[in-house]
Amino acid sequence: MLARVRFLAPILVSLLLVGGAAPLALARSRGAEFLIPTANSGPEGITSGPGGSLWFIEVGGNNIGRVTTQGAFKEFPIPTPGSHPAGIAAGPDGNLWFTEFLTDKIGRVTPSGSFTEFPVPTPDSHPDGITSGPDGNLWFTEYIGQFRSQYIGRVTPSGSFTEFPLPTPNSHPYGITSGPDGNLWFAESGSGKIGRITTDGALTEYPIPSGFPVAQGIASGPDGNLWFTESNGNRIGRITTAGVITEFDLPTAYSYPIGIASGADGNMWFTEQASNRIGKINMAGIITELAVPTASSGPTGIAAGPDGNLWFTERYGNKIGAIRPA
Repeated sequence: MLARVRFLAPILVSLLLVGGAAPLALARSRGAEFLIPTANSGPEGITSGPGGSLWFIEVGGNNIGRVTTQGAFKEFPIPTPGSHPAGIAAGPDGNLWFTEFLTDKIGRVTPSGSFTEFPVPTPDSHPDGITSGPDGNLWFTEYIGQFRSQYIGRVTPSGSFTEFPLPTPNSHPYGITSGPDGNLWFAESGSGKIGRITTDGALTEYPIPSGFPVAQGIASGPDGNLWFTESNGNRIGRITTAGVITEFDLPTAYSYPIGIASGADGNMWFTEQASNRIGKINMAGIITELAVPTASSGPTGIAAGPDGNLWFTERYGNKIGAIRPA
């Protein structure tokens, strides 16, 4: 199996709960956790979807999950066994779209749970992040193996593919998002760069100043910039649409930030998988951290919910968490 740097083993998570100032506790009045019905489901990517619910992927359960803002669950088994779903996004067609990392497919599921799967043309492409584009299509990253070219993929709602090779070898793109400039922006975990691709396929790459930070999550911010996580660099990065990058060190050592999302409060919120915290960074770069109640739960994905809260997956705690911004 192709290793992915995103996932820390549970024992490693426990060992890394060190360093930094003590975080604020995530009080019950400000947040909640909901246990997923399937044991060891391994939830990761999460997004707001139709019906005012949150939709998420289950790596261990091989399911697509849905949870209401009141904590009611429904799980839909993915037709292909061992698909290892990775990213998920709400599509322009009213359905949910997701990537199948190990079976090299892009999946589509209706709100009622009907699946369609589309094989990616390039074999062993290992599709990862996915987002809805400004052109009405779905855009995704192809992680692929070492010493091979990587791609950014585009798939229409009807299942027609186009792939665009990246200029940098071994770039291993992960997260991808629509930018405020009408382009797609993505994080290159293997090359230490942030990439931009137009809807016509023109590519530009911007080196991250700190070198090799393993950039993973990326999201548009309320300030018109893109914000991204640096898992190995232990930082949150910001890049303007002109390509100017600023990096902000996290207060807690070895926190391993992964997912990032824009909150209704005008801040960026992110997960810290190793230090078991949810972080917030304002537009001035000031960071606040909150501890997740379940120990060693491994928060991973995060998304703004229809209720104004931030919703996140707990990879090892087998839970979906919610936090009120204020």
